[in-house]
Parts: sequence; structure tokens; C-alpha cells
Amino acid sequence: MLKQRVVTAVVLLAVLLGALLVPSPWPLILLLTLAAVCGLWEWLRLTWPHQNSAWPLILAVLSGAGMLVLASQWLASSPADWAMQMQAVLNQQLLPIVALMWVVFATVLVFQGQAQRRTGAWWLSLFGIAAILAVWLSLTQMFVQRGAWFLVSLMALIWFADIAAYFTGKAFGRHKLAPRVSPGKTWEGAMGGVLAATAWVLLSAYWPGSFGDVLVQRWPWWIVALIAIFLAALSIIGDLFESLLKRRAGVKDSSQLLPGHGGVYDRIDALLPVAPIALLITGVWNP
Repeated sequence: MLKQRVVTAVVLLAVLLGALLVPSPWPLILLLTLAAVCGLWEWLRLTWPHQNSAWPLILAVLSGAGMLVLASQWLASSPADWAMQMQAVLNQQLLPIVALMWVVFATVLVFQGQAQRRTGAWWLSLFGIAAILAVWLSLTQMFVQRGAWFLVSLMALIWFADIAAYFTGKAFGRHKLAPRVSPGKTWEGAMGGVLAATAWVLLSAYWPGSFGDVLVQRWPWWIVALIAIFLAALSIIGDLFESLLKRRAGVKDSSQLLPGHGGVYDRIDALLPVAPIALLITGVWNP
């Protein structure tokens, strides 16, 4: 299992780096769209009111098609007015709403820990559609406006938080963070992850074009540290929220699309709440 997990991780990293290094933005946009389609399908499978329904797949594919239409217009030399108006509406309305939902709604559900209740399936499904669209919109705009290094440095915040939380929790974990949702996670592990992610943001601020660099150009260092702490904590909420959905659905993984890793949603759960807020903090309209 470990060998399979490592091989899959190496392949995924190679595909991501290849898409980032190509001069055209389209390889990465296609990769992000594919991930969005798979992630949405998996989310809806966990929350859809009726099991074995075809609607999760249908909605995921239609959403992906809509994303590609929007991207083709935004990257065109003369984009249509409706596409630019749609971009403005999504940035000004969808992103703040989704960000607020993650901070308030998702956090409350995680710490309530009602893993056995199946109520609210429609609301959770609608939230999934909005959350996946928001993360795709955020990552696409970050890459087009600010480049590959900005995107990688933001993702590294999540990677550092995840890895440090795992090892810190293994070594020092005593107090359960959300036992009814994810019994293995501890407050000590979460603190280790937050500290590691914050250290990364502060150190990477010395590299031009990074997420941390953009933050320090807009905010004092102490506010940048608070932002890093907030985003790292929110990445943990994203992870726990998916664990909640899986427990409610009675499954271990969101799917088996990625050998050794479960599903695509299992790999992007921490990114979902972080990316929209990171885009709002660093400026949606002023690259």
C-alpha cells in the first residue's frame, strides 16, 4: 500500500509540475478542470439524497464543461462581455459567500461532529457545487494572473501543514481535536501543522512572486503571520469536513480514482477553503 501510495504521489506531482512549466496556461487549466469534475462527482456521491443516482456525475460533467467555456472566453484576445461580467459576479459574490460558508458553516458542523445524521443533503450538495467552482475559479485566476510559483507556494502552505500535523500528532498527540469526525487528529498535531505552515509563509516571503511575498507587500509581518495561521487552521477544517461527509456516507474514501490515496477530493479537501480566501486576501482584481 505504501509503495502504491508513493508511486501515485510521484506521478501526480510530475503531472502537476509538467502542467505548470508549459508556457501555455491550458494544460494546467485542463488539469484543474479535470480535478474539479472528479472532486465534485465524489463530493456529490457523499451528499446526494438518493444513492446510486446518475445526477452527481451529470452535474460534475456539466460543471466542467461550463468551466472550460468560461476559461476559453477569459483567455481569448477579445473576451465576450457576458464572460467578463460573469467573472466579476463570481469574484464579488460567489467567493465571499463560499469563504464565509467555510469559516462559519463548515467549522460549526465539524465541531458539532454529527457524523451519524443524514439531514441537510441538499444544502451540502449545493455547497459542494459552489465550493468546487470557487476553488477552480481561484486557482485558475491565481495561475493566470500571478504565475506558477505563486500557486505552488500557496499549495506548499497546505503541504507543510498536513505533513507537520501528521508527524507532530504521532509524536506528541494527546488531546483529540474532533474525535467524532476524525479520531486520529489531535490539537498537538494541528498546532504543529499551523506552526510549520506559518514558518513556510514567512520564509517564502523572501522569494519574489511567492504567496508570502505578495502578502508582505500588502500587510505588516505580524498580520501576514496571522493570515498564515488562519489559512493553515482552515486547511485542517477542510480536511475534517470531508471526514465528516465520509462518515455520514459510511465510506472510507471519496472514491478509488487514485490508487493508494482514495479519491481526488481526498487530495484537495484542505485546498478547498484556503484558495478562495487566499485570492480575496491577495487581491482578486489587482494582480
